[in-house]
Amino acid sequence: MAHSKPNLELNEEQEAEAQRIYERLRGAFDAELKAMSQFMASKQTPELFGQTEYELRDRVHRLGARVLETAADERQKKGGIRRC
Repeated sequence: MAHSKPNLELNEEQEAEAQRIYERLRGAFDAELKAMSQFMASKQTPELFGQTEYELRDRVHRLGARVLETAADERQKKGGIRRC
């Protein structure tokens, strides 16, 4: 399966921010990827969809929320976000 690269052209500042976010998330994503792989390997073929699918989606959504939190934290450090 080929990995696609996003079609984003970032300026230097954006690329630096992206790298900081990536570095902060890389370990957590790797650990979760391993846990998800083990979770899926533990399921029999008839169990792949339904409840298993929902549990896997919840895990992916938690990762997405972590990305948002990390990006907001990076920007807050620079004074770019004011919390309401």
